[in-house]
Amino acid sequence: MISPSLLKIYCICLAILFGCSTEKVADLVILGGKIYTANEKAKISEAVAVTGDKITFVGAEENANKLIGDKTEVIDLEGKILTPGFIEGHGHIMGVGYNELELDLSDIKSYDEMVDVVRQAASKSTPGEWILGRGWHQEKWEMKPEAMINGFPVHDKLSAVSPDNPVFLRHASGHAGFANAKAMEVAGVNTLSTEKYKREDSEGGEVLRDALGNPTGIFNERAMGLIDEHIPEKTPEKDAQALDLAIRSCLRNGITSFQDAGASRESIQLFHNFKRAGKLGVRLYVMVSGNDPQHVYEWFKNGPEIDSSGQLTIRSIKLHCDGALGSRGAWLLEPYSDRPGFSGMATLSMDTVTKISREALKSDFQVCAHAIGDRANREVLDRYEMAFKENPTKASDHRFRIEHAQHIHPDDIPRFAKLGVIPAMQAIHMSSDRQWAIDRLGEQRIKESAYMWQALLKSGAKIVNGTDAPVEPLNPIPSFYASVTRKTLKGFPESGYEPEQKMTRIQALRSYTIDAAFAAFEDSIKGSIEPGKLADFTVFTHDLMTVPEDQILQTEVFMTIVGGKVVYRRP
Repeated sequence: MISPSLLKIYCICLAILFGCSTEKVADLVILGGKIYTANEKAKISEAVAVTGDKITFVGAEENANKLIGDKTEVIDLEGKILTPGFIEGHGHIMGVGYNELELDLSDIKSYDEMVDVVRQAASKSTPGEWILGRGWHQEKWEMKPEAMINGFPVHDKLSAVSPDNPVFLRHASGHAGFANAKAMEVAGVNTLSTEKYKREDSEGGEVLRDALGNPTGIFNERAMGLIDEHIPEKTPEKDAQALDLAIRSCLRNGITSFQDAGASRESIQLFHNFKRAGKLGVRLYVMVSGNDPQHVYEWFKNGPEIDSSGQLTIRSIKLHCDGALGSRGAWLLEPYSDRPGFSGMATLSMDTVTKISREALKSDFQVCAHAIGDRANREVLDRYEMAFKENPTKASDHRFRIEHAQHIHPDDIPRFAKLGVIPAMQAIHMSSDRQWAIDRLGEQRIKESAYMWQALLKSGAKIVNGTDAPVEPLNPIPSFYASVTRKTLKGFPESGYEPEQKMTRIQALRSYTIDAAFAAFEDSIKGSIEPGKLADFTVFTHDLMTVPEDQILQTEVFMTIVGGKVVYRRP
């Protein structure tokens, strides 16, 4: 009897002699763990093989072993789990990088602690040098300052420790900023008579002031522009450094694709430079910022840039339609429960939303509109619907999105699926915000219309998950945890907030993989583990799909693979 090894050699010799084909060996074979494919049947597999940057086999280890040759790289998962590469469905990649270059205030527990951080920064700065930071959130402080106006601190202590340096600290949401006296002096907004002050107060922005009319240091929504226009422009060298840091952060966190929610002209040029230099590292799906209308219409004229390799695609427009709940800028149908008579604000004309939606359909672009409050969501849905009805042919597969969709009137929830509009929602916001958001909306609105994941899913909508980084840390595991538990990261409350709105674990996985890919027109090339798709994978230390809830947050990213290449291994 001929041994199996001799028989294999004999077959190879025959193939060489007679030109017959043999099974092609793979460049990479991964086995030894559990593979969640995230395909339509949600199958679990034993092994996957890769040739080049594409998946060529998914199935049993026994069959995968036949694809291993002398030069095949073999990764033994040793019991860990592998999923499709996680997709950050809504973030700000340059912000992620700059968050590592400026003051990170996300862990600040009180106003006094923030003042102390600025004091230390001022002691190391030259007079006149700007001190910038981001991440503070007054509702998350363990101790509130004595002096507060409309729920925000006043600048006195901040100004006292930085008399010679202009300071501007962005709120975690990115929808408000806190300036010291020096920054307001530079910007010329210390008096009520300032024409700019009046302009910004009446055009989707607000400068908070005390009873005497003096600015408190808080600049809400578009009023931040009063300070921003005096901050020195970022240099190309610093932009490149920030992007490099952001890419590294993505790969550490198992993020293989990043949907960038609002890129400037300069950032898009930088992305192209990185791609040409082979330094992009993470796959980018870019939304052109609507803050530069001329840039938007240039893209409409030239058409989308769709990268068949999946590295850099630009085919959507980001519109900023209202503010955030934290800064009370979200546009509501009824006033805030904790600020009677005030319902937030639109930060963009709804006529502009209609016009951009029409032009986007004609030019094969997607529209992604930021809308957090229930009025903003309704108004945007109305404008989308109008554009769809006017151009039904182009609207047949539009995949228009609403970014955040945090607070939706019950009557508007089924409209997402009916219109084919995709809610891009960041589950981690519920975990971070729910404890104080009830003060903004009241119990009835929180329970009936906020963070309505399961209601949207049951209606037929697809949900895109993410973190809104740097608003929240880029790590997807806390957002996955929030999706399936509806708890704070400290595990409160025991049953979760509005537990009927939890996602199942497979729904949460899909929201970070195949459904996120669908929302970027990329579900045919990535988002699930199937032959022919890009070999992007994330390896986790724990089985996110089966471990007890209290162990989900202990899970870490063990390995990140992009295009069949290992680009990150946990030290």
